[in-house]
Amino acid sequence: MNELANAVRKELTEDILPFWEKFGRDIATGGFYGTLGNDNVGDPNESRSVVMTSRHLWAYSAAARELKKPELLGMADYAWKALDSSFIDREHGGVFWSVRPDGKPDVAKKQIYGEGFAIYAFSEYAAALFELRGDRLAAERSLGEALAIYDLLEGRVRDRKSGGYVEARARDWSATSDLKLSEKDIDCDKSMNTNLHVMEGFAALVRALRVVRPTDAAVRARVCESLSSLVSITAEKILGADGHLDLYFDADWNVIGPDIISYGHDIETSWLLWEAVETLGDHELAANLRSTVIRMAEIALAEGTDRATGALENETHGGKRDRTRVWWCQAEALVGYFNAWQLTGEAKFLDAAKAEWRWIAERQVDPKGGDWFAAVAPDGTPDLRESKGGNWKTSYHNGRCCMEILRRVASL
Repeated sequence: MNELANAVRKELTEDILPFWEKFGRDIATGGFYGTLGNDNVGDPNESRSVVMTSRHLWAYSAAARELKKPELLGMADYAWKALDSSFIDREHGGVFWSVRPDGKPDVAKKQIYGEGFAIYAFSEYAAALFELRGDRLAAERSLGEALAIYDLLEGRVRDRKSGGYVEARARDWSATSDLKLSEKDIDCDKSMNTNLHVMEGFAALVRALRVVRPTDAAVRARVCESLSSLVSITAEKILGADGHLDLYFDADWNVIGPDIISYGHDIETSWLLWEAVETLGDHELAANLRSTVIRMAEIALAEGTDRATGALENETHGGKRDRTRVWWCQAEALVGYFNAWQLTGEAKFLDAAKAEWRWIAERQVDPKGGDWFAAVAPDGTPDLRESKGGNWKTSYHNGRCCMEILRRVASL
């Protein structure tokens, strides 16, 4: 355990965090490069997403808290300023999906996935400011930004009849037919991915409220109710009978779209679902969902992990297997298997986590350029057609997996 903790600490502090601070920022504009090549050169003309900016804000805020290093808040301050100055819609509320390098809106619609990540980031930053700087005023400001978006989601996006949160709204929060999250996705009323990360954001908001406003029981109860509803939706509507997540749904949670098994999302959801349950502190809910979370990890291990290398494969799409080792899938598998081991004590999960880390350290990490390759073939060859970073690939997935392992090892 000490060897694993030391290894992930080194990766986090000597590779991931310095890498993004050095190469990810477009200092000239005060934002982050929307595309970062494998030569570590950013494209100054690419639009920048709220997802990327929020993920960097979350990662450096969380790392400052986990490592107890207030100096990391300098990077968080930079990300907060970019988010606050360019992405917040001062007229209609919420955050824009993307902005141009000059800070003006590019895609102005309210993609709820992005709203969830903004809540996640503002919440973590608020907790970090309060704990590490004792700056209640700044912490309240960031927490207020998270709560303002939360209130909009509850009032404009939550489906009170069928449950969950719709996929997207127009800039003014009216209905829109432009729903899909990315070019890889489809137009749908609701998706696994959006509801998963809104759940993640709400869990962070609950935890931040406990830090910054420990006596505000009424607001915390509201957010806990929203979080609890998403936990139930995930377990009852999004998780299929086969133990895999369904991805796309109509408004009443009927499954639509292509037949895809996403192994990365399966294992990520297994531990994020448990994190949400632990955040709620609901012992009855925990007892009911414990076996569900473990089963999800068991199936991901049995069906998604290549036993020869320890790496998690990408997905099965229409019966066709994609064996690519995608960076975020490896990060989530490391945490998911470690979480399953903590819940069960079964050696197979700890062995899987250790094997996954070996793959990451030996093949996914770029020993020359820094950070992780976005995609690696089964034989260990990196796919350099995939950018090193940008609007989707940031310090979040791999930084978080290192922090989770550090936290979990310390708790043993």
